[in-house]
Amino acid sequence: MSILEAIILGIVQGLSEFIPISSTAHMTIVGKYMGLIDPNNPAQWTAFIAVVQLGTLAAVLIYFWKEVLATSKSFVKENILSRKKLYAQSSESRMGWFVIAGSVPIVTIGMMLKPIIESNFTKDLSVIGGSLIALAVVLFIAEKVSPKSREMNELCMRDAVWVGLAQCVALIPGASRSGTTITMGLFAGLKREVAARFSFLLGIPAILGSGLYEFYSEFSHFSGEMLLPTITASIVSGIVGWYSIDFLLKYLAKHSTMLFVGYRIILGVALLLFVA
Repeated sequence: MSILEAIILGIVQGLSEFIPISSTAHMTIVGKYMGLIDPNNPAQWTAFIAVVQLGTLAAVLIYFWKEVLATSKSFVKENILSRKKLYAQSSESRMGWFVIAGSVPIVTIGMMLKPIIESNFTKDLSVIGGSLIALAVVLFIAEKVSPKSREMNELCMRDAVWVGLAQCVALIPGASRSGTTITMGLFAGLKREVAARFSFLLGIPAILGSGLYEFYSEFSHFSGEMLLPTITASIVSGIVGWYSIDFLLKYLAKHSTMLFVGYRIILGVALLLFVA
C-alpha cells in the first residue's frame, strides 16, 4: 500500500465512519478497486480497517472531550469513591453506565462471530449492497414513525441496551454502526442529533476494543511495510472524522436523514446491478 492510497483510505474512513452510510462498505469498495484486499487472507483487511478506526476514535475523544471527561470523573466519584444508587447519580455518571450497558452486546456477539467477520463474507459486495438497502428502508421507517422529541437527559438504561443491540447489526458489512445506532435512537424517540451524539459516545469502547485487539493479533502485519501507511491512514481519518462529526451534528439539528437513505439505496442498487 502506497502513502497516497493510505491517504485516500483515511479520507474515506473519516468521511463515512460517522455519517450513516457505512465506513466498512466504502473502505471495502475502495480497497477492492485498488486491489488491496487479499482474498486468501481477508482477515488482514478487517484488521486494517479496525486499526484505522482508532484515528476516528481520536476524533470522537477530541470532539467530545468535555463530555468524556465529565462522564469519567462523575462515574468514578459516584461509583468507586462513593456508592450511589443509579437513580440518584448525576446524568454524567449515568451516561457512563449507559455506555457500558450498550457495549456489552457488541463485545459478546462480536467475539462469537469473529470468524465470520474476518472472512470473505464481509467483503462480498452483494452482501454490502443488500445491507445498504435494507438499513436504508429501516432508517426511512424510523424517520417516519419517531416523534424525535427526547433529549439526552431523558435517556434511560432501556434505550442504551436497545441501541447497543442495534450496534451489533453493524457487524454485517454495509449496515453502518452509526446508521444502526442512530436508527434505533430514532425508534426510541430521541431527537436526531441526540441519537447521533449517543451513537458516537457509545462507539468509543467498541472502536477502541476492536482496534487494539486487531492490532495485537495482526501485529506482524502492521510492524512491517504496512506500519507507515496504517499510521498515515489513521491520522488522516482522525482529522477528516472530526469535521465529519461536526457536520453531521449540525446537519441533523435542522434536517432529516433522508439524504443518507437515498444515497444508501442508490449505492446499494449500483453494487447489486453493476459490480457484485
